Amino acid sequence: MAKKPFFLELTRDELEDAVEALGEKRFRAKQLAEWVYSKAVTDPAAMSNVSSALVEGFNILTSRVIDRADSEDGTVKLLIELADGETIETVAMPSSKRVTACLSTQVGCPMGCKFCASGADGFVRNLRASEILEQILHLSQAIGKRISNAVYMGMGEPLANYKATLESLYGLIDEDRFNLSARHITLSTVGLPDMILKLADEGLPITLAISLHAPNDTLRREIMPASKDTTLIQILKAARAFFTARNREVTLEYTVLAGLNDTDVCVDELARLAYPMRCHVNLIPYNSSGPGDPFRTPTQVAVMAFARKLEKQAVSVTIRKSRGADIAAACGQLRQKHQEEDEQQDDDR
Repeated sequence: MAKKPFFLELTRDELEDAVEALGEKRFRAKQLAEWVYSKAVTDPAAMSNVSSALVEGFNILTSRVIDRADSEDGTVKLLIELADGETIETVAMPSSKRVTACLSTQVGCPMGCKFCASGADGFVRNLRASEILEQILHLSQAIGKRISNAVYMGMGEPLANYKATLESLYGLIDEDRFNLSARHITLSTVGLPDMILKLADEGLPITLAISLHAPNDTLRREIMPASKDTTLIQILKAARAFFTARNREVTLEYTVLAGLNDTDVCVDELARLAYPMRCHVNLIPYNSSGPGDPFRTPTQVAVMAFARKLEKQAVSVTIRKSRGADIAAACGQLRQKHQEEDEQQDDDR
């Protein structure tokens, strides 16, 4: 038996061909696409003008939501079970002007950043493009709104899963599919120079965000072990090439860890990296996981003082507003909680 095509990975022409191969007229492809992409409807019974047999000829949703957490600030986090039983997280962050989806690209993460829950249990596998895009559908269905913006800042390192990440990017901006503006998409990476250069050649006007988190190689390798094989000079050289190719401001993400990377020396080093490239610095106050956590949450006063010192050195800076703190919305936390509960149930049996 032939394998069902993955609906979300098909261009318009490919979808029309697949629909025709299933014995239907080509115009049915547009009707089916309108249900899925415009209305986020995936239940064949809810589609009034296409047959269930046609819908069931495709893999549209291969995953399912198994847990949901709603924050007082409107943030919604979903725990999604994939076809093989593995789990990932995705988050919707609504505001007055947009709805932003935070997308995962891998099960777990191979980068091993010490302050991040996403890779605490190690790396399992890459997601395929359709599994990345399915997160958009799940979020739209969960909140009843269309996604307008996307950030590749969920579980995993997007550029370590380059092919599927790129396919999903084209799926997001395809006017016949999700039809997002490329300028409303941000891809966050720990900094894989060769892959950044490769992405620059694609010509996509997306925003590149570098997860910097430290202004020198020694400190960065202490908190981000995967950075041992690259230097900040190499990463920023690649980021400069991306900026030159796309003329898009590069963002430096900087998680502020109290007493570790928030010193005056760190401010000066960070300014020397950011200013020449006109990088925007996004400060992210660390949210401690509690007793036993080796890192500490900075005070609001300390973070604001850090920001002001950068501004005095002509660096553009913002402080990221915490979203979903009451539902453990930081990447990997809901998955970790679910795994711990499963392990406890196994122990109780």
